Amino acid sequence: MGKRIGVLTAGGDAPGLNAAIRGLGKAAIGRHGMEIIGFRGGVRGLAEDQWVNLDHTSLSGILTAGGTILGTSRDKVHKMMVDDQPTDMIPTIAEVVERNKLDCVVMLGGGGTAKNALRLHQAGIPVIHLPKTIDKDIAHTDNTFGFSTALEIATDAIDRLHSTAHSHHRVIIAEIMGHKAGWLALGAGIAGGADVILLPEIPYDLSSIVETIERRKARGTNFSVLAVAEGARDIRATAELNAAESLIKTAPTPEAKAIARSNFARIQDEHRENPFRLAREVEAATGLESRVTILGYVQRGGTPCAEDRILGSVIGAAAADLIDAGETGIMVASKGEGAAPVPLEDVAGNLSLVPIDHPWIQTARDVGTGLGD
Repeated sequence: MGKRIGVLTAGGDAPGLNAAIRGLGKAAIGRHGMEIIGFRGGVRGLAEDQWVNLDHTSLSGILTAGGTILGTSRDKVHKMMVDDQPTDMIPTIAEVVERNKLDCVVMLGGGGTAKNALRLHQAGIPVIHLPKTIDKDIAHTDNTFGFSTALEIATDAIDRLHSTAHSHHRVIIAEIMGHKAGWLALGAGIAGGADVILLPEIPYDLSSIVETIERRKARGTNFSVLAVAEGARDIRATAELNAAESLIKTAPTPEAKAIARSNFARIQDEHRENPFRLAREVEAATGLESRVTILGYVQRGGTPCAEDRILGSVIGAAAADLIDAGETGIMVASKGEGAAPVPLEDVAGNLSLVPIDHPWIQTARDVGTGLGD
């Protein structure tokens, strides 16, 4: 008898999830003779033992579909809300895994899912994580499925905003997802020809942005397009947040640490990037009418591009091979044109941020794009 595995999708939806489910399922069933079930609604479905059989018929036709056929949620395995109370559901999940005779649980998701997977692994539950996120901020993987499609969508949006900015002689700010990582804003900004790109990794100065726009005005170009990552902040806000974060790390007691964390959260809320405020500041400084477009969830919806379909398929199929070889407690990372296992301990809690000396950063500077510094 072949092995029996469960699969779930967790966190935000992203293009390529269904491609990865299909790659995993078809390789597991066809190549290794495994049985596969899918848990509905993320880790909550796992805890509640809500599953469906996945076979060749149910896996057929999903390669091109966006979203996830299994549904998703953002629950934490050790703090799942049950009857309005945070509850440790790891023991319950262990019972579900044992009851269903699962040799492995495959969890498709981003950074939060990697943390959930590590907690289950540390509890002795066989688990594998597949890296999904449009932010491309998961450590120790070359790429994540979802990123390439979101990059195409954000680039297309910037392309379209150029014509309106040009026609009305405006500054248009496009807010792009990415949380703490600027990969998506940087890539879309370069590909879409944005005049200014603001990233979480590079604190910005308003005067630098204004200088870039004024240089364009001096050349007779009375419009500009700004690609702004949602986590971008100015120099002052960054300094205050870094100082508050340092107090958390050096707090001598649990009580002091709790106070420091509360203070950090307050400062974070005060300085949360507001593209509308930035637009008002730019308009006041340049005299150019400024408008904001927030791309939001449209960036992670719709049909996955070819690259994400391939990447999801490669990682999914590789996961089936690793399960057959008895590997668990790992993330299946994208490495070059293939995939490789990485211990969950090396992944969970770590981020892949844009290095300041990354070639994309240098390219942006070389073509005259302002980075706000």
